[in-house]
Amino acid sequence: MTRPVPDLDLDRAWDLHPQVSVRPEPFGALLYHFGTRKLSFLKDRRLLEVVRSLGEAPTAREACSRAGVPAADLPRFGAALGALAGSSMLVERTP
Repeated sequence: MTRPVPDLDLDRAWDLHPQVSVRPEPFGALLYHFGTRKLSFLKDRRLLEVVRSLGEAPTAREACSRAGVPAADLPRFGAALGALAGSSMLVERTP
């Protein structure tokens, strides 16, 4: 039985885990975590834009905004980012 992954708090600062490598692909991207050896597929180029800009944006919501994510799609992106955080691909950035 799998547990649902909670949405990521879009009003907090997030970044890629330092051990995660991003490889752009025609379909989106591959994320590889060298510590856990997990592989994740991003099948949405806009999600790739969000993930890449997380480190420069003050919040995940701002990263979504910069990538042109409409407000109606924020729940879907929050869930996708939450799944990445749940698999240790993303980490919360502390001030």
